[in-house]
Amino acid sequence: MNQLPDALLYIDGVIRQAEGDKTYPNISPWTGAPVGRAADASAADVDAAIAAARRAFDQGDWPRQHAERHAVLTKFRDLLFANHDKLVDIARLEAGAAIGAAARAHVNGALSGMDDLLRCFHEVTWEEDRGRRNEYGFDSDRTVIHEAVGVVGAITPWNVPLYVNVGKVIGALLAGCTVVLKPAPDTPLLGSIMGELASEAGFPPGVFNVVTSADPAMAGEMLVADPRVDVISFTGSTGIGKHIMDKGAATLKRVFLELGGKSANIILEDAPDFAMAVMSSMAVFHAGQGCAMPTRLLVPRSRYDEAVKALEMSYAGFSTKWGDFDDPTQIMGPVISNASRIA
Repeated sequence: MNQLPDALLYIDGVIRQAEGDKTYPNISPWTGAPVGRAADASAADVDAAIAAARRAFDQGDWPRQHAERHAVLTKFRDLLFANHDKLVDIARLEAGAAIGAAARAHVNGALSGMDDLLRCFHEVTWEEDRGRRNEYGFDSDRTVIHEAVGVVGAITPWNVPLYVNVGKVIGALLAGCTVVLKPAPDTPLLGSIMGELASEAGFPPGVFNVVTSADPAMAGEMLVADPRVDVISFTGSTGIGKHIMDKGAATLKRVFLELGGKSANIILEDAPDFAMAVMSSMAVFHAGQGCAMPTRLLVPRSRYDEAVKALEMSYAGFSTKWGDFDDPTQIMGPVISNASRIA
């Protein structure tokens, strides 16, 4: 199993180590052993990232130069596509994605989503002329200008990290916001590599920043509490989402939360092919680690025994496809960490 490059910080246009060169091991879920190291950001590093994003938004041209923004992000998109195979390798080693899952949801889905966002950009109306109106004897010429909100703190999970990183970061950047990305500690390189490619694409300093940390809470707490951050976009647990909403209220933050998604697969008595519907409900893709995966199965009590037998058959037939790192048909890898396995 190959080693991964170090995951470094990207702050104010500079790819660098954390304060004091502090690092932590990047553990592969396949082996439980390190496959690389990640910069372990300090509070001072996070503060520097927030300050850079604030300065880039308030003093730079990024929020107003729409065409230039689109051009830079298109170059960034091309670099992501050019590094497709490298991204797949990182998703396999770092996120525990099997080959079939790594290329599909982890990388191809992320890149396809970025293309969609770039296309949508041209549909945005940045300025609207609402005409002249007379009120109380005075004429008013009315213009509506759509402006970026400000600095966005993007806090992302480990399950499909590149997909979520791209979704949060690219949408915010296209809108004219500046961003501080805090990836999950378990998947630092799938955030860090976005900083490396942003530097290569020629992003203005401070527009996009990446801070990795072994501490799952420190950087996020700072982003949520800091009045220089205008928006928090978070994907994760309901409990942490409530905490973010509570702490963000003090600075009137806009908060976007995607929380605790787990869906039920409901198969009714009159399903045309009951056994096949039950068998297709296996939670095996990426070990069931996805918010859109139906990990609960509800069936009529009268057909419970039939459903159990169908599941036993389907899982038995699939068991030979578990745990092979090099099998190109493999879609089920390991659970992300020992803590998650115990939970």
